[in-house]
Amino acid sequence: MKIACYDCGREFPVDSFPVRCGCGGLLTVHQTFHSVDAEKLKATFHERLQERGTSYASGVWRYKELICPDLPDSFIVTKYEGNTGLYAAQAARDYAGLRQVWLKAQSENPSGSFKDNGMTVAVSFGRFTGSTSFACSSTGNTSSSLAMYAAVAGCRSVVLVPEHDVSISKVLQTAAYGAEIIRFPGTYDDGIRFLEKRGAELGLYVCNSVNPFRIEGQKSIAFELAQDLSWSLPDWIVVPGGALSNVSALGKALRELKELGFIDKLPQVAVIQAEGASPFHRMVNSGLPELAPEPTPRTIASALNIGNPPSWRKALQVLQETQGITASVSDAEIMAAKAVIDRSGIGCEPASAAALAGLRKLVLAGTIHKEETAACILTGNMLKDTDALKGYLSSSTVQKERRIEA
Repeated sequence: MKIACYDCGREFPVDSFPVRCGCGGLLTVHQTFHSVDAEKLKATFHERLQERGTSYASGVWRYKELICPDLPDSFIVTKYEGNTGLYAAQAARDYAGLRQVWLKAQSENPSGSFKDNGMTVAVSFGRFTGSTSFACSSTGNTSSSLAMYAAVAGCRSVVLVPEHDVSISKVLQTAAYGAEIIRFPGTYDDGIRFLEKRGAELGLYVCNSVNPFRIEGQKSIAFELAQDLSWSLPDWIVVPGGALSNVSALGKALRELKELGFIDKLPQVAVIQAEGASPFHRMVNSGLPELAPEPTPRTIASALNIGNPPSWRKALQVLQETQGITASVSDAEIMAAKAVIDRSGIGCEPASAAALAGLRKLVLAGTIHKEETAACILTGNMLKDTDALKGYLSSSTVQKERRIEA
């Protein structure tokens, strides 16, 4: 295993690497898979579904050989994350207008979001390198996840949270886990820049998606989806796009699954952004070579409220490799899709619903054929944003509560 810059290829020590390369590029983990027998590993992964009370009971560490094979088990910090439901919800299928739609509910993770898949690996590897103070900039889900794992490990967590456009539910969850919360004027992007400049000197191990071990952990979402479907993936995988780490991890996972012989072909990937925070979609849709940041991102889907996604280069490679596409959806489209998911008994936060909203939009446009199949990744729990719930439950489109007189 080695760590190198995604852009220039410069290598760094595995136990001591910067937030970014000096050239500005993100770092990535290069795994060396020795003599992988895909069929044998499939059997091992299946057997581990019976595990209870060990690290292999985790839906992330079940795939340790493909994620972080050299990490000693004694350093693993786990809440048995992953193991999330895959639902073939008829209402979602009808709403999208597609032959088959699955919803992969990463919202069922211990802290309520997909961030747990990556955070368990980042914190575990950080402990292995001797770190005891962990940090992130966050619109809410990352901070909740980091604070939870740091608490489990008995370590310190420091989180930078923007003063505006962040769900109070997520901030309260982060505080309850014992994190030191620093509110600041500005956006998620400003917090990332601060940690890039000052994190090391402050003794902080940064656990945002710029940490390459976060990406290694998030690969498990695709691994588990493939195993759920007997190693035969749908035609499309649809993901919400904020910082774009999920897209980067998904692409890395699909690439490895194909190269190692776990799957026969790559599905296509669709990245969905909110209209008020869609710099990646604008770049792809316009055929531009570089991303132009959105200085004032604004959307009801607070987890997507990111104007300068750090992983855009990696995400662009994923689209190129999978013949993927992007789309943007309005807040109204997001909330309409959220109502469908909620009323299916699954539920999600607004950012998650962007995936179903975008899928519907792409099917209506004829970009995705109605006879194809798709899996939407639901990234966060419905209780992550109670303000959004209040807003749409009080609208005229949702049945009002009835008062019963005794």
